[in-house]
Formats: sequence, C-alpha cells, structure tokens
Amino acid sequence: MGMNKNTVLGWATFIMIIMGLILIGLGVYRYADVAGWGFGAVGVGFLANAWVFSSLKGRV
Repeated sequence: MGMNKNTVLGWATFIMIIMGLILIGLGVYRYADVAGWGFGAVGVGFLANAWVFSSLKGRV
C-alpha cells in the first residue's frame, strides 16, 4: 500500500478539516471571551488551507 501524492494530500485535507472544526468548536463552546475569536479565526484558516490542499489534488 503505497501512498502517492494525491493520497497524502487527501489525508492532509481530512486532518485539517477535522482540526479546523475542533478549533471552531472550542472557540464557540469553550472560550466565550476574546480567546474564542482567536480560536475561531485559526479554525477558519485551517479550513481555508484544507480547501487549497483539496484543490491541489491531481495537479501536483
């Protein structure tokens, strides 16, 4: 079972989506003060990077 570039990008996309949703969830439910905005912003950044990784599949 060899992992080619598309498989690696697929797993990276999946992990980044999970981490982004966890960070947004922490910002919404755990930290209701100013720190929650930071967690939410970083979570959105993770989702944006996952979107880029997803669009790179098949092109690299």
